[in-house]
Amino acid sequence: MFPINSSDVSPSELEARLRLHRLPEVGPKRFRLLIEAFGSASKAISAPASAWRSLGLPPISADARRSHEIRDGASEALAWLGRPAQHLLMWDQPEYPALLAQIDDAPPLLFVAGDPGILEKPQLAMVGSRRASRPGLDTAAAFSRSLASAGFVITSGLALGIDGAAHQAALDVGGHTIGVLGTGLENFYPQRHRQLAAAMIAQGSAVVSEFALDAAPQAGNFPRRNRIISGLSLGVLVVEASVASGSLITAKLAAEQGREVYAIPGSIHHPGAKGCHQLIRDGAMLVETIEHILEGLRGWQALSRPAPMPVIHPLVALLHAAPHTSEALALASGRPLSQVLATLTELELEGQVICESGRWLARCQLL
Repeated sequence: MFPINSSDVSPSELEARLRLHRLPEVGPKRFRLLIEAFGSASKAISAPASAWRSLGLPPISADARRSHEIRDGASEALAWLGRPAQHLLMWDQPEYPALLAQIDDAPPLLFVAGDPGILEKPQLAMVGSRRASRPGLDTAAAFSRSLASAGFVITSGLALGIDGAAHQAALDVGGHTIGVLGTGLENFYPQRHRQLAAAMIAQGSAVVSEFALDAAPQAGNFPRRNRIISGLSLGVLVVEASVASGSLITAKLAAEQGREVYAIPGSIHHPGAKGCHQLIRDGAMLVETIEHILEGLRGWQALSRPAPMPVIHPLVALLHAAPHTSEALALASGRPLSQVLATLTELELEGQVICESGRWLARCQLL
Protein backbone atom coordinates (compact mmCIF):
# COMPACT_ATOMS: atom_id res chain seq x y z
CA MET A 1 0.00 0.00 0.00
CA PHE A 2 1.22 3.51 -0.75
CA PRO A 3 -0.36 5.88 1.80
CA ILE A 4 -1.24 9.32 0.48
CA ASN A 5 -2.26 12.09 2.85
CA SER A 6 -5.15 14.36 1.89
CA SER A 7 -2.85 17.30 1.32
CA ASP A 8 -0.59 15.17 -0.90
CA VAL A 9 -3.23 14.10 -3.43
CA SER A 10 -2.75 16.22 -6.53
CA PRO A 11 -5.72 17.11 -8.75
CA SER A 12 -4.37 14.78 -11.45
CA GLU A 13 -4.03 11.86 -9.00
CA LEU A 14 -7.54 12.44 -7.67
CA GLU A 15 -8.94 12.53 -11.21
CA ALA A 16 -7.05 9.33 -12.04
CA ARG A 17 -8.47 7.56 -8.99
CA LEU A 18 -11.97 8.59 -9.94
CA ARG A 19 -11.37 7.16 -13.42
CA LEU A 20 -10.05 3.87 -12.07
CA HIS A 21 -13.04 3.66 -9.76
CA ARG A 22 -15.47 3.84 -12.71
CA LEU A 23 -13.80 1.15 -14.82
CA PRO A 24 -15.79 -2.02 -15.54
CA GLU A 25 -14.65 -5.08 -13.58
CA VAL A 26 -12.37 -3.05 -11.30
CA GLY A 27 -13.54 -3.65 -7.74
CA PRO A 28 -11.76 -2.93 -4.44
CA LYS A 29 -9.12 -5.65 -4.81
CA ARG A 30 -8.20 -4.78 -8.40
CA PHE A 31 -8.18 -1.07 -7.53
CA ARG A 32 -5.59 -1.74 -4.82
CA LEU A 33 -3.64 -4.04 -7.12
CA LEU A 34 -3.29 -1.25 -9.67
CA ILE A 35 -2.15 1.30 -7.07
CA GLU A 36 0.37 -1.12 -5.59
CA ALA A 37 1.68 -2.29 -8.95
CA PHE A 38 2.19 1.15 -10.49
CA GLY A 39 2.63 3.32 -7.39
CA SER A 40 -0.24 5.69 -8.16
CA ALA A 41 -3.49 5.89 -10.08
CA SER A 42 -1.96 8.42 -12.48
CA LYS A 43 0.75 5.96 -13.48
CA ALA A 44 -1.77 3.13 -13.76
CA ILE A 45 -3.93 5.16 -16.13
CA SER A 46 -0.97 5.92 -18.40
CA ALA A 47 0.59 2.43 -18.29
CA PRO A 48 0.48 0.35 -21.50
CA ALA A 49 -2.30 -2.19 -21.94
CA SER A 50 0.29 -4.98 -21.89
CA ALA A 51 1.19 -4.04 -18.31
CA TRP A 52 -2.46 -4.31 -17.30
CA ARG A 53 -2.73 -7.71 -18.98
CA SER A 54 0.34 -8.90 -17.10
CA LEU A 55 -1.57 -8.26 -13.87
CA GLY A 56 -4.42 -10.48 -15.04
CA LEU A 57 -6.83 -7.60 -15.59
CA PRO A 58 -9.52 -8.09 -18.25
CA PRO A 59 -9.08 -6.22 -21.56
CA ILE A 60 -12.35 -4.33 -21.03
CA SER A 61 -10.84 -2.59 -17.99
CA ALA A 62 -7.72 -1.39 -19.82
CA ASP A 63 -9.63 -0.41 -22.95
CA ALA A 64 -12.20 1.73 -21.09
CA ARG A 65 -9.80 3.90 -19.06
CA ARG A 66 -9.39 6.54 -21.78
CA SER A 67 -13.00 6.58 -22.95
CA HIS A 68 -15.04 9.79 -22.94
CA GLU A 69 -17.60 8.18 -20.63
CA ILE A 70 -14.96 7.41 -17.98
CA ARG A 71 -13.35 10.85 -18.29
CA ASP A 72 -16.70 12.65 -18.14
CA GLY A 73 -17.78 10.66 -15.07
CA ALA A 74 -14.58 11.58 -13.26
CA SER A 75 -15.03 15.26 -14.18
CA GLU A 76 -18.59 15.22 -12.85
CA ALA A 77 -17.37 13.66 -9.60
CA LEU A 78 -14.74 16.40 -9.23
CA ALA A 79 -17.46 19.02 -9.71
CA TRP A 80 -19.61 17.25 -7.10
CA LEU A 81 -16.74 17.35 -4.61
CA GLY A 82 -16.45 21.08 -5.09
CA ARG A 83 -19.86 21.66 -3.49
CA PRO A 84 -20.47 22.10 0.26
CA ALA A 85 -20.84 19.04 2.54
CA GLN A 86 -19.72 16.62 -0.20
CA HIS A 87 -16.59 14.59 0.43
CA LEU A 88 -14.48 11.67 -0.74
CA LEU A 89 -12.70 9.36 1.71
CA MET A 90 -9.89 7.17 0.34
CA TRP A 91 -8.82 3.90 1.94
CA ASP A 92 -5.16 4.91 2.28
CA GLN A 93 -5.81 8.24 3.98
CA PRO A 94 -5.93 8.89 7.73
CA GLU A 95 -9.49 10.24 7.47
CA TYR A 96 -10.81 6.85 6.34
CA PRO A 97 -12.96 5.09 9.01
CA ALA A 98 -10.67 2.84 11.04
CA LEU A 99 -13.13 -0.01 11.53
CA LEU A 100 -14.10 -0.12 7.86
CA ALA A 101 -10.43 -0.21 6.87
CA GLN A 102 -10.10 -3.53 8.73
CA ILE A 103 -12.32 -5.53 6.36
CA ASP A 104 -10.71 -7.44 3.49
CA ASP A 105 -12.58 -5.68 0.70
CA ALA A 106 -12.96 -2.18 2.11
CA PRO A 107 -14.09 0.24 -0.61
CA PRO A 108 -11.11 2.22 -1.93
CA LEU A 109 -13.28 5.31 -2.37
CA LEU A 110 -16.24 6.33 -0.23
CA PHE A 111 -18.46 9.24 -1.28
CA VAL A 112 -19.96 11.10 1.69
CA ALA A 113 -22.77 13.65 1.75
CA GLY A 114 -22.91 15.33 5.16
CA ASP A 115 -20.40 15.18 7.99
CA PRO A 116 -17.64 12.59 7.37
CA GLY A 117 -16.41 12.97 10.95
CA ILE A 118 -19.24 10.88 12.38
CA LEU A 119 -17.98 7.81 10.51
CA GLU A 120 -15.27 7.52 13.17
CA LYS A 121 -17.72 7.59 16.09
CA PRO A 122 -18.98 4.36 17.74
CA GLN A 123 -21.72 2.96 15.54
CA LEU A 124 -24.42 0.33 15.92
CA ALA A 125 -26.05 -1.00 12.78
CA MET A 126 -29.80 -1.62 12.83
CA VAL A 127 -31.36 -3.62 10.00
CA GLY A 128 -34.50 -5.55 9.28
CA SER A 129 -37.43 -6.20 7.00
CA ARG A 130 -38.56 -3.73 4.35
CA ARG A 131 -42.12 -4.93 5.00
CA ALA A 132 -41.92 -4.68 8.76
CA SER A 133 -44.92 -5.04 11.05
CA ARG A 134 -46.10 -2.09 13.13
CA PRO A 135 -44.70 -3.66 16.33
CA GLY A 136 -41.40 -4.21 14.50
CA LEU A 137 -41.24 -0.58 13.41
CA ASP A 138 -42.08 0.57 16.93
CA THR A 139 -39.37 -1.67 18.39
CA ALA A 140 -36.80 -0.37 15.89
CA ALA A 141 -37.68 3.22 16.74
CA ALA A 142 -37.50 2.59 20.49
CA PHE A 143 -34.08 0.91 20.32
CA SER A 144 -32.74 3.55 17.95
CA ARG A 145 -33.85 6.38 20.23
CA SER A 146 -32.22 4.72 23.25
CA LEU A 147 -28.98 3.86 21.47
CA ALA A 148 -28.69 7.29 19.86
CA SER A 149 -29.37 8.96 23.21
CA ALA A 150 -26.63 6.78 24.70
CA GLY A 151 -24.16 8.20 22.19
CA PHE A 152 -24.12 5.63 19.41
CA VAL A 153 -24.39 6.59 15.75
CA ILE A 154 -27.14 4.49 14.15
CA THR A 155 -26.05 3.01 10.83
CA SER A 156 -28.39 1.39 8.34
CA GLY A 157 -29.23 1.13 4.65
CA LEU A 158 -31.93 3.81 4.20
CA ALA A 159 -34.30 1.13 2.91
CA LEU A 160 -38.01 1.14 3.62
CA GLY A 161 -39.22 -0.50 6.82
CA ILE A 162 -36.83 -1.07 9.73
CA ASP A 163 -33.98 0.97 8.21
CA GLY A 164 -36.07 4.09 7.79
CA ALA A 165 -37.60 3.79 11.26
CA ALA A 166 -34.13 3.51 12.81
CA HIS A 167 -32.74 6.53 10.94
CA GLN A 168 -35.75 8.72 11.75
CA ALA A 169 -35.83 7.81 15.44
CA ALA A 170 -32.16 8.72 15.84
CA LEU A 171 -32.83 12.14 14.32
CA ASP A 172 -35.88 12.61 16.55
CA VAL A 173 -33.73 12.57 19.68
CA GLY A 174 -30.99 14.75 18.21
CA GLY A 175 -28.68 11.82 17.55
CA HIS A 176 -26.56 10.96 14.54
CA THR A 177 -27.23 8.37 11.87
CA ILE A 178 -25.48 7.11 8.74
CA GLY A 179 -27.25 5.82 5.64
CA VAL A 180 -25.31 3.50 3.34
CA LEU A 181 -26.70 3.39 -0.19
CA GLY A 182 -26.64 0.62 -2.78
CA THR A 183 -26.71 3.27 -5.52
CA GLY A 184 -24.75 6.40 -6.31
CA LEU A 185 -25.47 9.46 -4.19
CA GLU A 186 -26.82 11.29 -7.27
CA ASN A 187 -29.16 8.42 -8.19
CA PHE A 188 -30.93 8.03 -4.87
CA TYR A 189 -32.94 4.91 -4.10
CA PRO A 190 -35.55 4.48 -2.73
CA GLN A 191 -37.02 7.81 -3.77
CA ARG A 192 -39.47 7.72 -0.84
CA HIS A 193 -36.55 8.31 1.52
CA ARG A 194 -35.01 11.23 -0.32
CA GLN A 195 -36.43 13.69 2.22
CA LEU A 196 -35.19 11.56 5.10
CA ALA A 197 -31.69 11.55 3.60
CA ALA A 198 -31.82 15.32 3.17
CA ALA A 199 -32.84 15.72 6.83
CA MET A 200 -29.97 13.48 7.91
CA ILE A 201 -27.46 15.61 6.02
CA ALA A 202 -28.98 18.86 7.28
CA GLN A 203 -28.84 17.70 10.91
CA GLY A 204 -25.15 16.74 10.90
CA SER A 205 -25.45 13.09 9.92
CA ALA A 206 -24.29 11.51 6.67
CA VAL A 207 -25.26 9.45 3.64
CA VAL A 208 -22.48 7.40 2.03
CA SER A 209 -21.87 5.16 -0.97
CA GLU A 210 -18.95 3.33 -2.54
CA PHE A 211 -20.62 3.45 -5.95
CA ALA A 212 -20.07 6.01 -8.68
CA LEU A 213 -22.35 9.00 -8.18
CA ASP A 214 -24.68 8.04 -11.04
CA ALA A 215 -24.79 4.29 -10.31
CA ALA A 216 -28.30 2.86 -10.72
CA PRO A 217 -29.96 0.39 -8.34
CA GLN A 218 -28.87 -3.13 -9.27
CA ALA A 219 -29.60 -6.29 -7.31
CA GLY A 220 -25.93 -7.11 -6.78
CA ASN A 221 -25.18 -3.70 -5.27
CA PHE A 222 -27.18 -4.23 -2.10
CA PRO A 223 -25.32 -7.25 -0.67
CA ARG A 224 -22.10 -5.30 -1.37
CA ARG A 225 -23.60 -2.32 0.47
CA ASN A 226 -24.31 -4.55 3.48
CA ARG A 227 -20.62 -5.26 4.13
CA ILE A 228 -20.09 -1.50 4.59
CA ILE A 229 -22.99 -1.25 7.07
CA SER A 230 -21.48 -4.00 9.20
CA GLY A 231 -17.89 -2.90 8.55
CA LEU A 232 -18.50 0.58 9.93
CA SER A 233 -20.19 -0.72 13.07
CA LEU A 234 -19.25 -2.30 16.39
CA GLY A 235 -22.22 -4.60 16.04
CA VAL A 236 -25.38 -5.32 14.04
CA LEU A 237 -28.86 -5.48 15.58
CA VAL A 238 -31.45 -7.35 13.50
CA VAL A 239 -34.89 -6.18 14.60
CA GLU A 240 -37.28 -8.17 12.41
CA ALA A 241 -36.44 -10.38 9.44
CA SER A 242 -37.67 -13.41 7.54
CA VAL A 243 -35.29 -16.27 6.81
CA ALA A 244 -34.87 -14.88 3.26
CA SER A 245 -34.18 -11.30 4.37
CA GLY A 246 -31.08 -9.46 3.20
CA SER A 247 -30.61 -8.49 6.84
CA LEU A 248 -29.29 -11.99 7.49
CA ILE A 249 -26.58 -11.29 4.90
CA THR A 250 -25.57 -8.23 6.93
CA ALA A 251 -25.51 -10.31 10.11
CA LYS A 252 -23.41 -13.03 8.43
CA LEU A 253 -20.94 -10.42 7.17
CA ALA A 254 -20.78 -8.88 10.64
CA ALA A 255 -19.87 -12.22 12.18
CA GLU A 256 -17.19 -12.79 9.53
CA GLN A 257 -15.78 -9.33 10.24
CA GLY A 258 -15.57 -10.05 13.97
CA ARG A 259 -18.44 -7.75 14.89
CA GLU A 260 -21.14 -8.45 17.46
CA VAL A 261 -24.48 -9.79 16.18
CA TYR A 262 -27.71 -9.12 18.08
CA ALA A 263 -31.25 -10.25 17.31
CA ILE A 264 -34.62 -9.37 18.83
CA PRO A 265 -36.92 -12.39 19.22
CA GLY A 266 -40.60 -12.38 18.30
CA SER A 267 -43.64 -14.59 18.13
CA ILE A 268 -43.08 -18.11 16.79
CA HIS A 269 -46.16 -17.49 14.64
CA HIS A 270 -44.76 -14.35 12.97
CA PRO A 271 -42.79 -14.98 9.73
CA GLY A 272 -40.83 -11.79 10.36
CA ALA A 273 -39.36 -13.27 13.53
CA LYS A 274 -38.04 -16.47 11.99
CA GLY A 275 -34.87 -14.86 10.65
CA CYS A 276 -34.04 -13.45 14.09
CA HIS A 277 -34.72 -16.83 15.70
CA GLN A 278 -32.38 -18.46 13.19
CA LEU A 279 -29.65 -15.97 14.07
CA ILE A 280 -30.10 -16.66 17.78
CA ARG A 281 -29.82 -20.41 17.16
CA ASP A 282 -26.62 -19.68 15.22
CA GLY A 283 -25.09 -17.78 18.13
CA ALA A 284 -26.39 -14.21 17.91
CA MET A 285 -27.07 -12.52 21.25
CA LEU A 286 -30.76 -12.48 22.17
CA VAL A 287 -31.71 -8.88 22.90
CA GLU A 288 -34.69 -7.67 24.91
CA THR A 289 -33.34 -4.37 26.26
CA ILE A 290 -30.63 -1.87 25.38
CA GLU A 291 -28.64 -3.13 28.37
CA HIS A 292 -28.09 -6.44 26.60
CA ILE A 293 -26.32 -4.54 23.81
CA LEU A 294 -24.31 -2.34 26.14
CA GLU A 295 -23.18 -5.40 28.09
CA GLY A 296 -22.03 -7.04 24.88
CA LEU A 297 -19.92 -4.04 23.97
CA ARG A 298 -18.18 -3.45 27.29
CA GLY A 299 -15.05 -5.12 25.98
CA TRP A 300 -14.88 -2.91 22.89
CA GLN A 301 -12.93 0.31 22.70
CA ALA A 302 -13.86 2.95 20.15
CA LEU A 303 -11.15 3.02 17.50
CA SER A 304 -10.40 6.72 17.62
CA ARG A 305 -6.95 7.95 16.70
CA PRO A 306 -4.66 8.14 19.73
CA ALA A 307 -3.76 11.54 21.12
CA PRO A 308 -0.07 12.36 21.41
CA MET A 309 -0.35 12.35 25.24
CA PRO A 310 -2.91 10.91 27.65
CA VAL A 311 -5.65 13.46 28.32
CA ILE A 312 -8.12 13.28 31.21
CA HIS A 313 -11.64 14.04 30.00
CA PRO A 314 -13.30 16.91 31.96
CA LEU A 315 -16.17 14.63 33.01
CA VAL A 316 -13.71 12.03 34.30
CA ALA A 317 -11.91 14.75 36.25
CA LEU A 318 -15.21 15.71 37.92
CA LEU A 319 -15.85 12.07 38.80
CA HIS A 320 -12.44 11.77 40.42
CA ALA A 321 -13.56 14.48 42.83
CA ALA A 322 -16.80 12.69 43.71
CA PRO A 323 -19.40 10.33 42.20
CA HIS A 324 -22.18 12.10 40.30
CA THR A 325 -25.50 11.27 38.73
CA SER A 326 -25.89 12.11 35.04
CA GLU A 327 -28.00 15.14 35.91
CA ALA A 328 -25.47 16.38 38.47
CA LEU A 329 -22.68 16.01 35.92
CA ALA A 330 -24.65 18.06 33.42
CA LEU A 331 -25.07 20.85 35.99
CA ALA A 332 -21.43 20.71 37.13
CA SER A 333 -20.00 20.69 33.61
CA GLY A 334 -22.46 23.12 32.04
CA ARG A 335 -23.15 20.67 29.21
CA PRO A 336 -26.54 19.51 27.89
CA LEU A 337 -27.73 16.28 29.51
CA SER A 338 -27.97 14.52 26.11
CA GLN A 339 -24.32 15.34 25.41
CA VAL A 340 -23.27 14.16 28.86
CA LEU A 341 -25.11 10.84 28.41
CA ALA A 342 -23.49 10.28 25.02
CA THR A 343 -20.03 11.07 26.36
CA LEU A 344 -20.47 8.86 29.42
CA THR A 345 -21.37 5.93 27.16
CA GLU A 346 -18.16 6.39 25.17
CA LEU A 347 -16.12 6.72 28.38
CA GLU A 348 -17.76 3.59 29.78
CA LEU A 349 -16.88 1.63 26.63
CA GLU A 350 -13.29 2.84 27.04
CA GLY A 351 -13.23 1.59 30.63
CA GLN A 352 -12.77 5.07 32.13
CA VAL A 353 -16.04 5.29 34.07
CA ILE A 354 -18.64 2.95 35.56
CA CYS A 355 -22.23 3.44 36.68
CA GLU A 356 -23.27 1.96 40.03
CA SER A 357 -26.67 2.49 41.64
CA GLY A 358 -27.44 5.42 39.36
CA ARG A 359 -24.16 7.27 40.06
CA TRP A 360 -21.09 7.50 37.84
CA LEU A 361 -17.60 6.79 39.17
CA ALA A 362 -14.17 7.24 37.57
CA ARG A 363 -12.14 4.09 36.97
CA CYS A 364 -8.85 5.49 35.61
CA GLN A 365 -6.10 7.14 37.65
CA LEU A 366 -5.36 10.84 37.31
CA LEU A 367 -1.85 11.58 36.04
